[in-house]
Amino acid sequence: MARRKTEVFSMSFLDCITCAFGSVVLVYTLINAQGGLRRITEERSSDAEVSQLEEKVLEGDQQLVQLRNSLEQTQAERVRTEGLAPRVLAQIEHTKLQLADSDKQTLAQHEDIARLEADLKSMEEGQRRLQGGAHSPGPRGMSIRGFEGEGNRHYLTGLKVRGDRILFLIDTSASMLDETLVNVLRLRNMSDAHKRAADKWRRTLAITEWLAAHIPETSKFQVYAFNTRSWPLMKASEGKWLNGNDADALDATLKALHELVPNDGTSLENAFAAINAMTPAPDRVILITDGLPTQGAAAPVIRKMIDGDGRYKLFERAMAKYPHNVPLSVVLLPFEGDPQAASAFWVAARHSGGEFMMPAKDWP
Repeated sequence: MARRKTEVFSMSFLDCITCAFGSVVLVYTLINAQGGLRRITEERSSDAEVSQLEEKVLEGDQQLVQLRNSLEQTQAERVRTEGLAPRVLAQIEHTKLQLADSDKQTLAQHEDIARLEADLKSMEEGQRRLQGGAHSPGPRGMSIRGFEGEGNRHYLTGLKVRGDRILFLIDTSASMLDETLVNVLRLRNMSDAHKRAADKWRRTLAITEWLAAHIPETSKFQVYAFNTRSWPLMKASEGKWLNGNDADALDATLKALHELVPNDGTSLENAFAAINAMTPAPDRVILITDGLPTQGAAAPVIRKMIDGDGRYKLFERAMAKYPHNVPLSVVLLPFEGDPQAASAFWVAARHSGGEFMMPAKDWP
């Protein structure tokens, strides 16, 4: 029997070689798969880090914009503050000056009050002595309202309150606060109480009360205030006459005058317009003022300073509308910088048949 031939590359060997090769391929495939997964994981981690960095960059840009805006606002505020600083300092100095003036006025007012109290005590003592020496009361006067001046001064004024229908025109413009422009400007910025206590305005009130105390009981009267407009002091009495023997009406009128605060300019045309509104017309007008008008019936379109010639022209235009048959009596309290006022009002009073008066500072 023949011996079987031996083959090196038998099926069993080939199977082993094939399995080994397959194992190698499988191992290589597994190794590559793991490397790919690792690469994908690393890429994803890198993408996440990039996204975070981009978000941080975006937030940084936004914060940078906000910081720039804040810087611009801070610079603008610094510029405004630097501009306000001089004005604030100037206002502080102005306030200090006003406080100093107020302190001086307060001290002066305290001194005035002390003097008035001393005068009052002296007058009360004199009154008690007179009452003790009098045997019987004197006869009743002819006036419905009394007026007591200061001391024993008596003046021959030449100004008489007479007529059947007497119209009083009281100037309540800002210039009635003082004789000088500087003091008028100073008082104009003070409180209403300071304005009412101004010496010139107190004189105006005293003059009006003196005239009111001499209204005949048989006459009728009306009191109008005026500045840039005119109005009756007694409410709901426009165009109407009040009875000279009506003490309540007279008291209410003077009370309303004491409550007024001088302000604005002066329109003599609007003051004389009250004459045409009265029915019947007045037969005497008594004007208390301090100078020529500063505007006509209406305010100028363009506000500007008016000189003496301009004020005199406004006065002539107002007098052209004044009735020729009504006497005009004028009480003038002069204001600085208005030298033509005295002669202008004197001529107007003489031509109309009235009186002109520039009272002393201690009258009435």
